[in-house]
Amino acid sequence: MRHDLASGQRSAYFSFPSALAYRGPGHVPSAQEPLAYRYYDKNRLVLGKSMAEQLRFAVCYWHSFGWGGTDPFGEPSFQRPWHAAGDPMAQAHAKADVAFELFRVLDAPFFTFHDRDVAPEGATLAESNANLRRIGDVFARKMQDTGVRLLWGTANLFSNRRYMAGAATNPDPEVFTYAAAQVKNVLELTHELGGANYVLWGGREGYETLLNTDLQRELAQLGRFLNLVVEHKHKIGFKGQILIEPKPAEPTKHQYDYDVGTVYGFLRAHGLEKEVKVNLEQNHALLAGHTFEHEIALAGALGIFGSLDMNRGDEMLGWDTDQFPNNLPQVAMAMYEVLKAGGIGQGGLNFDAKLRRQSIDPDDLVWAHATAMDLCARALLVAEQMLADGALQRHVQDRYAGWESDDGRAILRGERSLEDLAREVEKRGLEPQPRSARQERLEHLVNSYF
Repeated sequence: MRHDLASGQRSAYFSFPSALAYRGPGHVPSAQEPLAYRYYDKNRLVLGKSMAEQLRFAVCYWHSFGWGGTDPFGEPSFQRPWHAAGDPMAQAHAKADVAFELFRVLDAPFFTFHDRDVAPEGATLAESNANLRRIGDVFARKMQDTGVRLLWGTANLFSNRRYMAGAATNPDPEVFTYAAAQVKNVLELTHELGGANYVLWGGREGYETLLNTDLQRELAQLGRFLNLVVEHKHKIGFKGQILIEPKPAEPTKHQYDYDVGTVYGFLRAHGLEKEVKVNLEQNHALLAGHTFEHEIALAGALGIFGSLDMNRGDEMLGWDTDQFPNNLPQVAMAMYEVLKAGGIGQGGLNFDAKLRRQSIDPDDLVWAHATAMDLCARALLVAEQMLADGALQRHVQDRYAGWESDDGRAILRGERSLEDLAREVEKRGLEPQPRSARQERLEHLVNSYF
């Protein structure tokens, strides 16, 4: 039975009386059941795991319950009831009630949060931490009652004006210290709530102009900060992954976690490549000039793939639009790379996505998440077929088959010098001829799976 935001009476916030069910591809919407899952069958086995475990869907707190529907030119358009439910802590309690109500309607297994999404900031850090802990206790009870789990937590180190010049990379060591104390509290709460991961997004870890920036110093600060987080993770016994979320720009002109390749180089420089992985987002990949599948494939190749923010950007707009996914071929290619990388592991698919600010009906939250979940489930099935069929992988293996020869392996093992290779060309009179990469055939093959 649904519950009211605060009083325990029946709620009318969402019009769905029960959790959405799986009805299969042939489901015909009706007045009694206008929305049901057509592809997301959480118990269906996909490559030996349930679909729920392969996808590990999560609803994010900030866009779904914290954002009011603003844009740079417009006031809040949503007018959510919990945004006006008394003082800030009363609003936080009301927000938690509605959040877990949405999780129930969607049958969503996970959620994610920033500290400032779930509880108001106080006059001091101690007061802010106490506010967060009070809502953390609410979360613990609701998680026990519902079975919903925490995919990851994170600290908001970008909204408050103290972070206008960065958190870890701030020129003032007192800001660095404050940020470290904030992360300590959120990491510990994430651990206590059984979170599977902890995310660091460096929205302000970058620069606007080199005229006032010491790059070497700021990168050293960022490396020390991340090492502090990893050290504390091990001290408290947190078994989750530490994740960095790459983004090239916005809000800063240039951010230090530009893309997967940049993050990996940074991790190697600070001895963290075995300790930290990446949480990837399609819109951020686009802003860096990449595709989503490129970033997933590179992270997998480098051994740092961790989790996904499953939203999309508008390819005609040059900023982070945070829209729900709706492009089956794009998502299928992303899921194909996830499966090739060994699966999502203890990461998940987090809907870091916003309703469009004209989608003001409460049920729009349900429709947006549910249809995105169904799309991702359908994409997973396509990716499973692509992997099982093996045609794409066979072509790649054939294309690089020469490197599996004795000579090819000897070159990669460092057993051939430049002189050896030059001598081999002269001895055999080598005149290599190119072979077709067959891109158009492969594009046709991929389209056939849809």
